[in-house]
Amino acid sequence: MIKRVLISVSDKTGVEALAGRLHDMGVEIISTGGTAKALEKAGIPVTNVSDVTGFPECLDGRVKTLDPHIHAGILAMRDNPQHMEQLNKLGIKPIDMVVINLYPFRRTIAKPDVTLAEAIENIDIGGPTMLRAAAKNYQDVAVLTDPADYESVLAEIEQTGDVSRETKFRLAAKVFQLTAHYDAMIAQYLKQQRGDASFEPVFTMTFEKAQDMRYGENPHQSAVFYREIGDNTGTLAAAKQLHGKELSFNNINDANGALMLLKEFTEPTVVAAKHANPCGVATANTIHEAYVKAYEADPVSIFGGIVAANREIDEATAQEINKTFIEIVMAPSYTPGALKVLESKKNIRILAIDDISKPLPADALDMKKVAGGLLVQTIDDQLLNDEDLKVVTKAKPTAQQMEDLIFAWKVVKYTKSNGIAIAKDKQSLGIGPGQVNRIWAVEHAITRSGDKVRGAVLASDAFFPFSDCVEAAGKAGIAAIIQPGGSIRDQESIDMADKYGIAMVFTGMRHFRH
Repeated sequence: MIKRVLISVSDKTGVEALAGRLHDMGVEIISTGGTAKALEKAGIPVTNVSDVTGFPECLDGRVKTLDPHIHAGILAMRDNPQHMEQLNKLGIKPIDMVVINLYPFRRTIAKPDVTLAEAIENIDIGGPTMLRAAAKNYQDVAVLTDPADYESVLAEIEQTGDVSRETKFRLAAKVFQLTAHYDAMIAQYLKQQRGDASFEPVFTMTFEKAQDMRYGENPHQSAVFYREIGDNTGTLAAAKQLHGKELSFNNINDANGALMLLKEFTEPTVVAAKHANPCGVATANTIHEAYVKAYEADPVSIFGGIVAANREIDEATAQEINKTFIEIVMAPSYTPGALKVLESKKNIRILAIDDISKPLPADALDMKKVAGGLLVQTIDDQLLNDEDLKVVTKAKPTAQQMEDLIFAWKVVKYTKSNGIAIAKDKQSLGIGPGQVNRIWAVEHAITRSGDKVRGAVLASDAFFPFSDCVEAAGKAGIAAIIQPGGSIRDQESIDMADKYGIAMVFTGMRHFRH
């Protein structure tokens, strides 16, 4: 039976109602510090923890519950005669329920001006210790960490005088999820504060649920979106949805591909993406012009796609967007007129992302789950090293061609391997993503480019293993190529480029994307 409860909470949501109903059922309430004061103020009788331990709180409240009178009362197994005899000899009364939530470390480190000392002071010690003790002894002790569970547990106690074993077991599992999350969050924060980018023998991260998905990649798969803890500015995790249905699993995955490519550009740029690959990318003097160029780059694939812009969307641009079916529009902001136009389409998702061009932090990680394990790597946060750029052909790229080569190199960086991107005048023309050999990717990109391919430039995410790719480019009229180089057959590709008068630049850096 629930006769004695210890309550000590930082989040006091619902705690007065909980304690009041427990008191009405004749349950003795033990409490600490601020919680005790709040309950007393509400007129609920409370036994202070110091009266139980016979020892005052000390060290600015760092030590108050770390005492055998508390932990023995929680950990004693009621069906173990020796345990109960020892409690009796020591004058310790059992504690039947523990209601605790932890110091607000998460909220503390989210403050922009937080100091390390302040963060450290908000690491809870006694709370996790009592929670773990109660969860370990779940057969005899109910443990509450979440105000959302108060009502159902109170209903059980009011009906039976106790909490069912099944409920206790569920609440105990919830405790270890909470303490694992709490400790992982602290470990992440301290690692960041140390500037430690190493991969430790044990990899520990924690995430918070942002939303449940209607389904996963396919309707028969279930899914959820978890948000990293920390500064998520400029990412989808921090996006404000202004209109439309909730985002799906594929929406988020595809939109992230568009957003990451957009971050490579500082000038007004629009990225159109489909299935996490770019399908139309353009840079111009205005965002309206950039959108028109991005649309014209591939007016077929953009249907049902995602549009990301790094400038405010105005009404004229919104009217252009509404001429075709777009799943998602992402931008830093929208004029009132643009919002009115876009919202006329019922199903379009409109996202506002502050600091949309903000680069990811240097210590950000890329993770890929495989069966039985997890692949973890640093993000691909480099584009190229200028000192490694090397013109290897007789023909040299013009200044305009060099600008287009860098533009195409940015696009191909975010195109699934084997990837090829063809561009002209800072507009993508044909993109060949995800082919199992490079010549197919080249041929696909050339075909998609149409007549505009003559005089355009071509970017390859990795080196050409044979000269056939350069030959295909030469026959199509490609004027310049950018690629990593590094193949044992590089000279064959160089010779083929010279044959067609193509300027070719080696970067010395590849950008596989799987």
